[in-house]
Amino acid sequence: MQPVTIEQVPDEPVPDEPVVVEVFWGDGCPYCEDLLDALDRLADDLSGFVVDDYEVWYDEDGRDLMFARAAELGVDVQAVPFTVIGEESWVGYSTQIERQIEAAIVGRLPGAPPTDVADDGTRIDVPLVGDVDVAGRSLLLTTVLIAFVDGFNPCSLWVLTVLLALVLHTGSRRRVALIGGTFLLVTTAIYGLFIVGVYSALSFVGALGWIRGVVALFALTFGLINVKDFFWFKVGPSMTISDEHKPGIYRQARALGRPGAALPAVMAGAAVMAAGVALVEIPCTAGFPVIWSDLVATADTSTATFALLLGVYLLVYLFDELLVFGAAVVTMRATKLQERHGRVLKLIGGMVMITIAVTILFAPDMMNTIGGVLLVFLISIAASGAVALADHVFRSRRGVTS
Repeated sequence: MQPVTIEQVPDEPVPDEPVVVEVFWGDGCPYCEDLLDALDRLADDLSGFVVDDYEVWYDEDGRDLMFARAAELGVDVQAVPFTVIGEESWVGYSTQIERQIEAAIVGRLPGAPPTDVADDGTRIDVPLVGDVDVAGRSLLLTTVLIAFVDGFNPCSLWVLTVLLALVLHTGSRRRVALIGGTFLLVTTAIYGLFIVGVYSALSFVGALGWIRGVVALFALTFGLINVKDFFWFKVGPSMTISDEHKPGIYRQARALGRPGAALPAVMAGAAVMAAGVALVEIPCTAGFPVIWSDLVATADTSTATFALLLGVYLLVYLFDELLVFGAAVVTMRATKLQERHGRVLKLIGGMVMITIAVTILFAPDMMNTIGGVLLVFLISIAASGAVALADHVFRSRRGVTS
């Protein structure tokens, strides 16, 4: 009897499960379209992952699933796109987020080495705050540049120079320092609260695709009005402190400059004056905080990151005023801001607003790279110089000196 040979048939290889990328998006959201397009391009070059996408603005089932997945991950979703891969998730879209998602996909493919997608060089250790993601160095650079231009606001500089000019008559360097310091501290604190309010509002409504277009049009309007003021100062709509408020500001500043007044009462008066002036100035200074808050909200930064960036914004914003204030304390002299200086500052600020607004509308990805941010600001400064030069040549030929 022949022995029975049993042939061992090797097991069929079990195919690897594809990496599942869940994308919750809104119909009409441009950032959602950018993310889905990026994933389509990645699929052309890389296999092994699938995209499950769910519309959430008009599809109630998709919206419920998004909130259920967010609850599972412990994530507060206030905007789209919302992307989930395993236990990782991202809210919003930027070039930085796209790179992180791609790294997360590649890191989960069979045979791929472990990938630390969080180690992207954008995290810093801040004392008393901890590990903070600055959401890309371009956002930090954007914060510094916008705040620097915002700081040269003719409205706030005019009020500061008027206050210093009147307080200097006390002849006391200590009084000037305390009164001016109180004024700057209070106005900056109120300005910071205003920015927090704008950021909170934009973060809440950020899921609406048309909001960024509204912000861009708002900035464009502010910019055009400021450029208009360079040519026709206070003719028509103007982002300045109205003439009806100026007598009250002069009156309060004179009261603070009385040599015999008790110092605690004078400092309290400076705080009250600063609060009132800050509220009066908001229509004059609102353009840049709205632009900056929208950029930060779109980047979906953490609370700690927002707090750090806001601190940087306020410090840079104060830089030029601190220079004016410091010079006045040291020299006991103050130079009043002239109208021609204000016109030039308005031209530069207006051009920066216009350039950023156009960039947000037509090439938003430029604001996600350091090179793009620098190019935007260089274009705006060059345009300001060209307009100022052309105006100077035109006035010279017509014999106009003012």
